[in-house]
Amino acid sequence: QVQLVESGGGLVQAGGSLRLSCVYYGSIFGLNVMGWYRQAPGKQHELVASASTAGTRNYADSVKGRFTISRDNAKKTVDLQMNSLKPEDTGVYYCSIRSQISSSHYWGQGTQVTVSS
Repeated sequence: QVQLVESGGGLVQAGGSLRLSCVYYGSIFGLNVMGWYRQAPGKQHELVASASTAGTRNYADSVKGRFTISRDNAKKTVDLQMNSLKPEDTGVYYCSIRSQISSSHYWGQGTQVTVSS
């Protein structure tokens, strides 16, 4: 069983920055992808950024150039540096880890990010 614990959410003014951190406990066999998703009010759950074990990173178009994802395989952590935040970045951010060789997919409890205009 894998458990993910997020931290770092909060309230920030537009143009500000926040850093989200996530650590996972337990083991997931083989290659995997860690990512951050968000659920904004009235919007679909969306992938914000992801980072694979091999180092491949992907970003939603809406955050490219503003957000940076980083992971440390040894420490089992993934961080999301969010700069130039906009009100539309508001939502609950969830950390996840997904196996690339099985159907295993685990989620954190979510952390609230609120960007005021």
